[in-house]
Amino acid sequence: MAILINGNTKVICQGITGSAGANHTKVCLDYGTKMVGGVTPGKGGQKDANGLPIFNTVAAAVAETGADATMIFVPPPFAGDAIMEAAAAGVSVICAITEGVPTQDMIKVKAALRDYPESSLIGPNCPGVITPGKRVSGEGAEATFSGGCKIGIMPGYIHKSKDDAATGKAVGVISRSGTLTYEAVWQCSELGIGQTTCVGIGGDPVKGLNFIELLNLFNEDPETDGVVMIGEIGGSDETDAGHWVKQNMNKPVVAFIAGRTAPKGKRMGHAGAIIGGTDDTAQAKMDSLNACGVTVAESPADLGSSMAEALGVNSAVTA
Repeated sequence: MAILINGNTKVICQGITGSAGANHTKVCLDYGTKMVGGVTPGKGGQKDANGLPIFNTVAAAVAETGADATMIFVPPPFAGDAIMEAAAAGVSVICAITEGVPTQDMIKVKAALRDYPESSLIGPNCPGVITPGKRVSGEGAEATFSGGCKIGIMPGYIHKSKDDAATGKAVGVISRSGTLTYEAVWQCSELGIGQTTCVGIGGDPVKGLNFIELLNLFNEDPETDGVVMIGEIGGSDETDAGHWVKQNMNKPVVAFIAGRTAPKGKRMGHAGAIIGGTDDTAQAKMDSLNACGVTVAESPADLGSSMAEALGVNSAVTA
């Protein structure tokens, strides 16, 4: 099983005729994702380079294709409206890849999404979400997959389904950092640990699904054996998640917190990665997570081996 998306998920791309939208639509399609169309106002009735239909509105795309997920590559000033258009059209999973969305826009979006409880927002400023498919043929970047779904910009070939995992184990991954998501996935895959679903939640201060909501979904998923959680400085999300894990989680959680050397008051990469006080430093979060029973990796290089140890599998097993 998986969370949020699976091989049957039908996906559209908002901003499909832009360079980023066009490129990643093709990459997702090549991975095996059921891309069924896209949206660019004023270009409805046309088809993209892959032969997918283009619609003027999300509502029209959903009505025609039955799409239940979308990935958004709309420019920042219009991304907030694109998210709300998708929610109003009844799209279940809204994945906003766009970075640089104004915080004020996201505050309004978050408030408005309360009226659409059936829609889950991932992002913005995120790599997306993937439920790995089973490898059919090929190796590395040339591999082909089936039964999976990739929505976003992550390199699909590094992910491994539970069916392809040498240890027979699979974990969920939740991360504020795109690059560290890939690192955790690569290490786990190399150690024979698959992934059920990997979610890049993004590094903005105001975003959609957060650690606790996703931890709960993974906790309820019978195929997920553990969770890798990657956070960073700024805010209290990781600390709050640690307390939730202590009270509710029945699976091992391995965490890493980026930004141990970040100076106070200086934003580091992501808009939300800024130390505002003593409680949101990397060390404070690591101490809190440790106290809650979460295994905290000292280095991102230890994520895979720490997860293997937490799962009780032989870290010497390779893919």
